[in-house]
Amino acid sequence: MSLRASVVTASMVLMGAPAFGAGPAVSWILFPEPASSQSAAAQAGKVDFLHACAVCHAAQADRPGTMSLQFKYAGRLPAALEQRTDLTPEMVTYYVRHGIAMMPSFRKTELSDAQVAAIAAYLSRKGK
Repeated sequence: MSLRASVVTASMVLMGAPAFGAGPAVSWILFPEPASSQSAAAQAGKVDFLHACAVCHAAQADRPGTMSLQFKYAGRLPAALEQRTDLTPEMVTYYVRHGIAMMPSFRKTELSDAQVAAIAAYLSRKGK
């Protein structure tokens, strides 16, 4: 199994966090995720999303893309892209390649067509 596949098929769980003031030692244990109906492309897309998109679009409220979408939609749609159910692969691909407002476009040298397709499959997996 490749490193990429092991990241996709495993969840990291924080175990043995040190007591307050005990120092920065942290142990990580990998547990397999339960089998799901997600396609391999969507699973690979999660890795690419975390690498290229989560810095702005993760579910944390302090992420600039998430904050912008929260303001834009005012609660009518989830601000975190991973929680959306209305995204289509075509929509995701368009915005990744062309950007919008403050979001830059991503060149093929930054994200390949295969990576963009995987991200689009991941973000549209909850669609109707």
